[in-house]
Amino acid sequence: MKIRPLNDRVLVVRVEEEKKTAGGIIIPDTAKEKPQEGKVIAAGPGKMGDDGKRIPLDVKAGDRIFFSKYAGSEIKVDGVEHIFMREDDILSIVV
Repeated sequence: MKIRPLNDRVLVVRVEEEKKTAGGIIIPDTAKEKPQEGKVIAAGPGKMGDDGKRIPLDVKAGDRIFFSKYAGSEIKVDGVEHIFMREDDILSIVV
């Protein structure tokens, strides 16, 4: 299934975190929080400005990002969990 986000929305898939700490302690699944890091799968064309022109997004497909904890809406696409969020929910791009 192909999905194309509209306006300033992006489609993100979460990136799994390490199951061990730096000290070698294994973290059980029940103690882990959902990661706040993801990979942009698709990005919309940008929102419309007051002058009627599109304002392009700063992110593009393939970027690794950090996003706010309760950002977006979770959906399943072909059995994989994705998140639809606005560009405003993205905190940074990992370079």
